[in-house]
Amino acid sequence: MIADRTATVTNVVLAGLGGQGVIKASDILADAALRAGLDVKKSEIHGMSQRGGSVTSDVRFGMKVLSPMVPAGEADFLVVLAASEVEVAWPLLRAGGIVLAPDLIPDAELPNKRSLNVALLGALSHYLDIPAETMLDAVRAALPEKLHAVNERAFESGRKLAAATGTIR
Repeated sequence: MIADRTATVTNVVLAGLGGQGVIKASDILADAALRAGLDVKKSEIHGMSQRGGSVTSDVRFGMKVLSPMVPAGEADFLVVLAASEVEVAWPLLRAGGIVLAPDLIPDAELPNKRSLNVALLGALSHYLDIPAETMLDAVRAALPEKLHAVNERAFESGRKLAAATGTIR
């Protein structure tokens, strides 16, 4: 695992376009880290999100986190929901950081196209020292019961694809 409880802070930047579920994904990740007993800080920038504009959210967690913002060049992970946002968010990534982009999850692997955000969280979970079941508990807590099954499948699909392909970029 790349990020573990002994690490000072794990920095995750989620990016995409308005309506893709960037904020929902960051809420789920922050909740999962809290459920795992970690200190969590979160921030978000909506921009023109209601019109499909750029949206980013920073989630930082560890034993003690002082600031919600991920400094440029210090993101351990970029989770990007829109291919057009990869290059926009790239300067935030640290050397050796991991990019989880939408092309990691083929459309055929998604039980529903709207669950890409949860599938990429599943991929991210492969690298974190937060139990997958804890992540899934946070997914369930954030979504209505009628969406649990489809999002659980998306999460597991993303997790398996990350394990099979390894680091992206």
